[in-house]
Amino acid sequence: MRSRTAGYPVLAVFVACSLPMFMAGLDNLVVVTSLTVIRADLGADVAHLQWISNAYIVAFAGLLLVAAGLGDRWGRRRVFTAGIAGFTAASLCCGLADTAGQLIAARAVQGAGAAMLTPLSLTILAGAVPARSRGLAIGLWSAANGAAISLGPLAGGAVAEGLDWRWVFWINVPIGVVALVLARRWLPESRVRSTGVDVVGMALVCATVVAGIWAIVNGPERGWTAPAVLVAGAVSVALAVAFVVWERRTVTPLLPPRLYRIKAFTLTNVASLSMHFGVFGSIFLLAQLLQVAHGYGPLDAGLRTMAWTVMPMIVAPLAGMLTQRIGGGRLIAAGLALQAAGLAWIAAVAAPAQPFAEILGPMVTAGIGMGLVFAPTAAVVLAAVRSEEHGLASGANTTVREFGGALGIAVLGTVFQAHGGYGDPQRFVDGVVAALWVGAPVVVAGAVVALFIPRGAGSVEPTIPPGDDARPAVHSA
Repeated sequence: MRSRTAGYPVLAVFVACSLPMFMAGLDNLVVVTSLTVIRADLGADVAHLQWISNAYIVAFAGLLLVAAGLGDRWGRRRVFTAGIAGFTAASLCCGLADTAGQLIAARAVQGAGAAMLTPLSLTILAGAVPARSRGLAIGLWSAANGAAISLGPLAGGAVAEGLDWRWVFWINVPIGVVALVLARRWLPESRVRSTGVDVVGMALVCATVVAGIWAIVNGPERGWTAPAVLVAGAVSVALAVAFVVWERRTVTPLLPPRLYRIKAFTLTNVASLSMHFGVFGSIFLLAQLLQVAHGYGPLDAGLRTMAWTVMPMIVAPLAGMLTQRIGGGRLIAAGLALQAAGLAWIAAVAAPAQPFAEILGPMVTAGIGMGLVFAPTAAVVLAAVRSEEHGLASGANTTVREFGGALGIAVLGTVFQAHGGYGDPQRFVDGVVAALWVGAPVVVAGAVVALFIPRGAGSVEPTIPPGDDARPAVHSA
């Protein structure tokens, strides 16, 4: 990765784009596994613990498209670096929190910062590297995200077994400072010329996502038929309709309606939604399975979870290069099929106090599948749209993923509660098995959808002699 584009070393651009993503991804996962320690130290109740996680999710998902749109208008590097600075400052405040309320407020600011840096990270990377190197760059970017997923449970386990929970947040401060310096030094500025900012569209999409996520995360606790949950869900649907109507009429739409008609873009997002529903909803329970049903401590459970989560680090760069050669649709379908097979395999063999070797195979299988999905999804979504729409496309895909993950955790958590519980290992296994048998078919449905993604979507077809520095054509399917 020694080639340069407009004077920017590809490796430096990759590190500057990926380090903030790694920081945000690692922090979110570590927090989830550190909630027990936080509860004891701050005297938080169950509602507080939920909002320590949910405040981040709601702010993050609600502002993704808004941040992408602002990046296009005001400058992608400017908004990206503002997100790094906001996330870093909020991390410092999280670590200094003396009450659950202070921590929840700081987590919401963290979520806003993550929303500013997440979609623009991929957009800046894709625009700053030559097309022939883009597949590898996206694969390595996906591997960095996989590393955050891999190390999150392990770091959370270490915190739960003796470290001060505040270091979960304070570790972000030096990382954030370094990331900010790298971004200012090595990342190019880019923006999309536009006649104005779609303020109404931004307000509508933000309110739509916030209301929808609020209903999803509160459904299991309050009941899916609770008046507040039903009202929030209805408001989200009504606002979504209003957003679509407005986007069709405005001169400067936040998300151009024509994107919905691009087959590769739409089908890839549907497949991504199904994966995050089934897989991330299941991981939420499987991370606890090793402790509750198998008797491992938090650190030992985190180490064993890496059998699943380390695989994307290995597979994603290879999948990124293959996407450039053959397209992403078939890779996404194969990855989802492997993930569904892994979930069904665990459901078929899960038992209390069983040897870890009995579920090692399905965890590795599902992890390989995850690696086959991450990089092709990013590549296909970007290749399906115009270069000036990369920020919005990345923001839309990330929003879909957040919706899918939140909905999967809520729905599969409800299935778990209906068929099992924490009373004893067998009841816990019963609940997990029931949830996995719901999640696996959803992932299979995503694999079927991925088969209809146009062949070659996301691939790069060389149209120039070897050694020429011009960019090859990109299939937009």
